[in-house]
Amino acid sequence: VWDAERGVQIGSPLEGHTDYVTSVAFSPDGKRIVSGSWDKTVRVWGAVKGVQVDSSLEGHTDSVTSVAFSPDGKRIVSGSSDNVVKVWDAERGVQVGSPLDGHTDYVSSVAFSPDGKRIVSGSDDKTVRVWDAERGVQVGSTVEGHTSSVTSVAFSTDGKRIVSGSNDKTVMVWDAERAVQVDSPLEGHRHYVTSVAFSPDRKRIISGSWDKTVRVWDTERGGQVSCPLEGHKKHVTSVAFSPDGKRIVSGSSDNTVRVWDAERGVQVGSPLEGHTDSVTSVAFSPDGKRIVSGSWDHTVRVWDVERGVQVGSPLWGDTLYVTSVTFSPDGKRIVSGAEDCSVRVWDAEKGVQVGNPLEGHTDSVTSVAFSPDGKTIVSGSFDKTVRVWDVERGVQVGSPLEGHTDSVTSVAFSPDGKTIVSGSFDKTIRIWDVERGVQVGSPLEGHPDSVTSVAFSPDKKRIVSGSIDKTVRVWDTQSYVEMICIQESFEPPPKNPKSLYSNH
Repeated sequence: VWDAERGVQIGSPLEGHTDYVTSVAFSPDGKRIVSGSWDKTVRVWGAVKGVQVDSSLEGHTDSVTSVAFSPDGKRIVSGSSDNVVKVWDAERGVQVGSPLDGHTDYVSSVAFSPDGKRIVSGSDDKTVRVWDAERGVQVGSTVEGHTSSVTSVAFSTDGKRIVSGSNDKTVMVWDAERAVQVDSPLEGHRHYVTSVAFSPDRKRIISGSWDKTVRVWDTERGGQVSCPLEGHKKHVTSVAFSPDGKRIVSGSSDNTVRVWDAERGVQVGSPLEGHTDSVTSVAFSPDGKRIVSGSWDHTVRVWDVERGVQVGSPLWGDTLYVTSVTFSPDGKRIVSGAEDCSVRVWDAEKGVQVGNPLEGHTDSVTSVAFSPDGKTIVSGSFDKTVRVWDVERGVQVGSPLEGHTDSVTSVAFSPDGKTIVSGSFDKTIRIWDVERGVQVGSPLEGHPDSVTSVAFSPDKKRIVSGSIDKTVRVWDTQSYVEMICIQESFEPPPKNPKSLYSNH
């Protein structure tokens, strides 16, 4: 954990997971952190004290790939490489209902609808599925259309549409209610689509691809807005909208970060140069005035958006690739995760590390995030554990959440922070009680391959999971049965952990 003002690390790393941490998230109230790992477990951490809360949530038989809290924070959803999605009671730490089955390969991405009643999931089985979060069953038929693996899915802010990106080089928009495609697929990319996101006003979609371009799409007309944003010399690895939706930032394997005018579709200024290896993660500060980037060159850098220059010196400390970076809610601190198994906190103003590295993970840290109040940090790792850290004291909160039988790939807190959901390579999804540190109910099973991403709906009534089985599944959090399975066709992405699970 790092002091964003002073740029120094705060306390020690949150340790516990025994394999790669793939996904982390704060609870809605910011008091807890949930993490998923390749160690097949989901862990809940106290954001204030920086220690693990109770025992690990176990149940998945393969790596947890994605986790998320429900909007009210009472439940957790997890996706796994075991092809199933599991729902957990965040309060009691037990699995809720049966696993949500349906996907036939890894779930790669999951997301809740704004009202929390539905979940959308994308998978390597080339499909997108929508699930009723209340009844735990799939809503409608599987959404098919992609000809290769679905890599990213998301709901529009009004919950009426779903956008999906795929390795078939297309971006498609779907009617969330009828589970049918809206107009034609958003075609244009010539290679894998690596990242997609809605603009704050939900009127546009941005996508990044291995074809070296960034594209902006009109969600109403379904067409591309202006020409592709070209300039990068290699794969685009990460894209994001500024808080006001006027700018776009992109990171690439060409070692540069570029800023684009979202309205005019042109690059703003010169490329932000400084990194000496691939840029893996980019994000805007809450006020949109700064950009933070992480890279395989072992550094974290902060950039002034208006002037297009680096702010201070590079933030050094990680001895291996930096895999994930993000700003604290107030923009004063930055947290970074790296392949050297550490989590570090930096002072965003002074550019110095806050305290010592948060150590404990025994393998690469894949994802890091601040709690809403900025008091705690959650990290996921390839060591199969999820750890929660107290930012002020720099210590781990409670013990690691264990249960998964393979790497945890994605984790997330429920809106109220009482439960955690985790996804894993063990093909299951598990829900954990944050207070007691135990799994809620049985694992959510159904995915025939690794679960890569999971999330709760805002109202905690549904869970969405994505898997390498190419499907997205939505689960009813009351009955814990699958509601919808959306299928799409496309080639599966590389199975290399670095290319699949670094957070952008």
